[in-house]
This record gives sequence, structure tokens and C-alpha cells, in this order.
Amino acid sequence: MQRIFLFTLVCFSLSVHAQSKFDQLENILPTGNDIRTSSGAPGHNYWQQKVDYDMQIEIDEENNKLYGKETITYHNQSPDVLSYVWLQLDQNYFSSESASKLYNQEKVEEKMSLSSLNRYENSFDGGHKITSVKTLEGKDLNYFINQTMMRIDLPKPLAKGEKVSFKIEWWYNITNAQTQRGRSGYEKFEDGHNIYCIAQFFPRLCKYYDTYGWQNKQFMGRGEFTLEFGNYNVAITVPSDHLIAATGSLVNEAEVLNAQQQERLKKARNEFEQPITIATLEEANERMLAGKSKQKKTWKFSAANVRDFAFSTSRRHIWDALNTKLPNGKTAMAMSMWPKEGDCLWSKFSTKAVAHTLKWFSHYTIDYPYPVAWSVDGEMGMEYPMISFNFGRCEEDGTYAERTKYGHIGVIIHEVGHNFFPMIINSDERQWSWMDEGLTTFVQYLTEQQWERNFPSGRGPANKIVDYMKSDPSDLSPIMTNSESAKQFGSNAYAKPATALNILRETVMGRELFDRAFKEYARRWAFKTPTPADLFRTLEDASGVDIDWFWRAWFYGTQPVDQSLATVKHYQIDPKDPDTKYELVQNKMKEAPKNISEIRNLTEIKKTYNEIDTTINDFYTSYDRNQPDAISYQEYNKSLKGLTDEEIEMMQNKQHYYELSFENVGGNPMPIIVNFVFENDSIATHRLPAEIWRYDDTIVTKVFVTEKPIKEIILDPYLETADIDRSNNHYPPKEETLRFEAFKQRQNRQGGNENPMQRARKAKEIRP
Repeated sequence: MQRIFLFTLVCFSLSVHAQSKFDQLENILPTGNDIRTSSGAPGHNYWQQKVDYDMQIEIDEENNKLYGKETITYHNQSPDVLSYVWLQLDQNYFSSESASKLYNQEKVEEKMSLSSLNRYENSFDGGHKITSVKTLEGKDLNYFINQTMMRIDLPKPLAKGEKVSFKIEWWYNITNAQTQRGRSGYEKFEDGHNIYCIAQFFPRLCKYYDTYGWQNKQFMGRGEFTLEFGNYNVAITVPSDHLIAATGSLVNEAEVLNAQQQERLKKARNEFEQPITIATLEEANERMLAGKSKQKKTWKFSAANVRDFAFSTSRRHIWDALNTKLPNGKTAMAMSMWPKEGDCLWSKFSTKAVAHTLKWFSHYTIDYPYPVAWSVDGEMGMEYPMISFNFGRCEEDGTYAERTKYGHIGVIIHEVGHNFFPMIINSDERQWSWMDEGLTTFVQYLTEQQWERNFPSGRGPANKIVDYMKSDPSDLSPIMTNSESAKQFGSNAYAKPATALNILRETVMGRELFDRAFKEYARRWAFKTPTPADLFRTLEDASGVDIDWFWRAWFYGTQPVDQSLATVKHYQIDPKDPDTKYELVQNKMKEAPKNISEIRNLTEIKKTYNEIDTTINDFYTSYDRNQPDAISYQEYNKSLKGLTDEEIEMMQNKQHYYELSFENVGGNPMPIIVNFVFENDSIATHRLPAEIWRYDDTIVTKVFVTEKPIKEIILDPYLETADIDRSNNHYPPKEETLRFEAFKQRQNRQGGNENPMQRARKAKEIRP
């Protein structure tokens, strides 16, 4: 018979001036209106501007210069009369007269690279050189330039529903991406055949919208871009032996591709499993051996309803393509270009990673609407509509490190994923980096886990954010901090918002409810400009879950999660014997708790990409990073020399050593998840909503009734809440196993620069 217990919750009165962690956000979020509603949806009077570009671009390869002409047509769809427009001149960030370099602190290190010294000297003659700003009739327009912004005074005020066209001519010195850094430029090779990744290359309209008016905040290097949608027609003139990847569709294919390339591309449009090579490694080598062509070709691209344009050009390029089926039955071409230096990775992974990204980002958001998505080797990570610049290079012997492989795949998924956030769901990157970086990182994690079981994702699950949440509070910023002012930017803009969304999905709302609401956000704001309030309100409106407390804690606050049920730490001697050590690691991994995503993915992900397509499997697919390798045995053999039998026996000792030391300690209110373990080792899981903290966010009391005695209580058993201190999560207190050195410190590593592929070849030769 079930017993019923009566209990009383004690509520401590709050001062009328005190703010509860469960207050609604209405005193923070803007009042809803007919442009942006209180439900988070665009209102019936929502508006946004439109800008069309017609450009002629030429690359001067000998002098690394870009020359450009553009005709801009600006459509005023706002209710306001505009007497001037603002344009972004991002290349002015690299001007020798730019104030942008003065924003950041600098210091001299004991060792400094030449590129760092070059940036200190700031002698590069960068920046847009504007040579002409005229009406279509050829009349000069008044303009002035303020650092990275240019204001053009219109011939007459532009009323609602009117449009104006004007022409700009300019040129600039293309930055060396290895010395000036930045988000575009050229990569210099010793043989003189450079790769050009060209972006932010043209004067482009700032966004004018209801929230901020003109978004003309200066480009300081971190906060990216906020732009209007429009149509682009771009003609790019380059040496005739170059291949180009670009935003949009190639409209003069027959003029710039040879017959063989055209036939291969035609074949690729009907291939949905394995990429088809359009331009081979051998052909790239032949182009480079032939020397730089003195002839020129003009490639023409057209793109509809995009917010930006970028391209890459080089004679080094290898090119492959694969068609991709989207959830709605339509298709999009996944394509890659790369040099021979990255062939071992790019030929195997890149285009398949692009196709995989289009499939799964479409699954979680909206169907990809564009005809193509490119991944180009630019030795950087940056995104633009339909094209991204990524990294991944091979060792000279054709091997690659595990970190390089998964970094290569991960950056492609991330940067191609940016096609959705913010290239389609067009958030204000200059103001809120987290709205594109954090949301992309979140869906990147989901997509990585669909690629390969146990893909080593660096961000996403709650336990991955713990170290950041442990940081000194003075070194933390709320997520709702402007891009240029946020501390620990990578964790603030990428990791924490991605983790927060994953916690909403796994723990607070559940996968099905969250996924429906997240897709609704993507559907509502596709090809529009959402603000944080629109995201917060939509996820609540579409799910029926009040999570104002969550936004307040995770996005407006910096307090960590630390729920407590006292500290006992458990130590063992590091055995040094690689085989024994491996056994201990294996046992520890078996005992380690799994995060909720891993547990659910075991059954919900029926097959990962590599289980469907075994051709992408390689050394690292089944590689056990804990398996002893050559260096492990070398070090162990050295450590045995000079030791007595007693010391060797001590080193093999598997005894345990304990260092012994039970409220919302961290301040961030979260759901309470607790496991009861009974004498027969059966488990009962109880979940209490975060609202249990609403009357007292420091201490709460709850009674549980069971029919069997409890042997153990585990708080946050599935690593769902980002609890920063698990030592107080057990009753009885659970020992934490640590290691200490029991003998001399190991000698300098030998062969430490070898990657696991190389080291695996030696292990059998020196195994004792």
C-alpha cells in the first residue's frame, strides 16, 4: 500500500525591491507590436529593405589587387523617408590609418612570430580605395568615410516604396591571410600559385531595420555582419587557368569550363552517393607546371535572395561534387575545392560533410533553399551564402592527426551550417554573435552525432561547458552581451548558448517538444531578421513551456549550476605499465556516467553516416585513443631501469587511496534529476522541474516514498545540468579517483610530434 506523506514548503518573503530568478522577462524584453509580436512571430506590418548588386570584379594576380565596379539598387521598403544610406567598408579594418587596431590591447612576448610583428608595425597599405561614387547618369554623389563606414547622401529623399540606384568604383590590396589574418585574403605558396578566398570585398549596404535603425556600428574584427537580402549578378575576371567557387549559380558554364569538366559536372548532378571529381589533382599539377596563364576568363554568377557574396579562385584547385536530396524532395549540389596539400582529407570527407550538413540542418530547421553549397580550403573558418572557407591539411607522408580529421569535418559542418544561421535566418551578427554562432554550434553538435557514433564533439552536451562555468566570475559575461564586449568570446558566443539549447532539448522541454518549437523559429524567421526576444518568445509560444527563468539564468546571468546532496576524493597510483593503465582506463570508462544525448542516440540514431557509407571509414573510425602506443612502451621501459623489485611491485599496486573531505550552491536554478539505487541495484529516476526553486532559490525540501531501502542517491546522473561540482552529488559521498606520480618524472618525450597513424606503425616493433 502506498503511503501518503504531508509536507510543508517554507517560503521566505522577498523584499519588494528584490528580483526573483522566476520573474517574467516582460520588464526586459521590448513590448510586442505589429512588426514584432509578443508571441515572437513577425507582425502583419513587418518590413525589411532589399538591395540588389550588379558587379564586375577583376583579380590582378601579379600584384595581389582587386578591382571592382558595382551598381547598387536600394529598395526602401521601410515606412521612413531616407536622405542618406550607410555602407560597410570592411577592408578599411586593414588600413594603416585604421583606428581598429587601437581597440585591442597588445604586449610583447618572449617569442613572437613575424606575422605578429608585422601587425604591430601596421605598414600594410590596406583598405578600400574609393575612386568613384556616381548616379546612373554619371553625376557625383556626396559621401564621407568614417573608418569602416561610408555614408552616401542621396540626390533626393527616398520615400517608402521608392528605389535608388548608384555606381561605385574601387580597388584594394588583397590581404595576406597568413600575416594580416582576417576573414578573407590570399594564401601564399612558395611556388607562386596562390589561393584567393575573397569576401567583404565590395562596399555593401548596412542594414536598416525597426530595432536599431541603421546598424552602422564600426567593424572591430569580432562582431561580423548584418546585411540586407537581394539579388546578385557578378562577373569575375581571373587568369584563364583558374577555377572559381562562388555564391550562386554559374551562368556561363560553357564559356569557362572545358568539355570534360562540363560532362563530369553533368554526371555529378545525377549522383547522390559518391562525389564525382570535376577537376583532378593531376590536372591541377599540370596547370601549375605550365606556369601562370596570361589569358583571362570571366566567370558569371547569379544569386537570388542572398545577403552577401564571396568567392575563391586559384589554379591549384581540385574540385568534386555530389547532389544532395533534401527532406522536401528537392536537391542541392554539395561541392568542394581544395589544393593538393589537403587532398588526403578533402577528397575523402569534405563534399560528403557538406551534403550531410545540408541534410541534417534542413531536418532540424528548414529545407535548404539554395542550389549549391561550397566548402573551399582557405585554411580558415568563415562563412558566406552558399560558400565557406575551411581548413584541413595533410602531413607530408599523407597521414593526418585524429584532431585534424575531426576538426576538418567539424569546421565544414559548422561553416556550411551557417547558411542557415545567419545567411537565411538573418540575425544581427554585429550586435549578437551568439544568435548565429551559438545556434549553429548547437545544430552542428546534432549533425556531428549523425555523422559517426561518439563523434568527438567539443561543444553541445552539458558536461562540456563545466570548465567555463567554473571560471572566475569577474572573467564571465552574460550571453546577452554585445559581440565586441563579451569576455571569453568562444565560450560565450559558441559553447554556452549551444549547451543551453541542448539542455532545453534534453532536460527542460524534451526532444520532441523542443524540435517542434525550434523548427517553428526557423520557419517564422527564414529570410527575415530576428532579435533575441523573437527567439525567446517563439520557443515559449510554440512549445507552451514558460522558460523565462531559463533565459534569465543562462542568457542574462553568469551564475553556474552547482546542486548539492561533501567531498571525498579517491586516488590511485599511476601504474605506468601501459597495459595495466589501459585496463584501468577501460574500467573507468565503463563506470563513467553517460550524458543524456549519448544514451538516447544509441537507439534514436538508427545508423550514422559512416555505418551507411563505409567508404568514409578510416584509421580513426575504430581508433582507440587510449590504446598504448610506441611512446607509452618506450617511456615505460625507461622507467623500469634502475628500479628495485620492491619499487616495481609498488608501481604495479592497484590499491586505492582516498582523500576524504552534503541547496542551490551555484545560484543557477535548474531541474533536479535524481537516481535512487536500491540494494538489488535497480534504479528509479525522479525529475523535479526547476520551478521547485521558485519560493526559495537556495534550499528546497522534497519527500520521496519508496518501497525498498535506498543504497545510493545520485544527483544529475546523466550529466544534464552542467553541474560544476559533482563531488557533492552522491549519498553516501562517492570517492573521486585521481592519480599521482609514484616515482621519477618521465623523461622528455621521443617522437612527440608524430600523429597516432604514424605511431601505430611502430608499436608492434617495440612492444616488450
